[in-house]
Amino acid sequence: MPRRNRDRRARRADQPRPLPGGWQQLEEATDGDWLVRRVTGTQTTKTYRCPGCDHEIRPGTAHVVVWPADDSGGVADRRHWHESCWQARHRRRPTSRYW
Repeated sequence: MPRRNRDRRARRADQPRPLPGGWQQLEEATDGDWLVRRVTGTQTTKTYRCPGCDHEIRPGTAHVVVWPADDSGGVADRRHWHESCWQARHRRRPTSRYW
């Protein structure tokens, strides 16, 4: 019997596409293409402010780091979001405050 080594589940169109290297994923959405990096709680050492809810992301809290996928996105364009705020961004826009 032949072995089935490949994953038979098809990737849904709305699922993020992993990029080579595994550090971030490309998410294609109506508001643009975004590079998203998931950060575990053990990797966080600083306090950030989520642009979705305007609350702090404390050290030890898992979250996502997001920046535009086009060439204009740089280090200054990275934003740290709570995972749930990032997923709800199409229903709830970021706060008007500019970081």
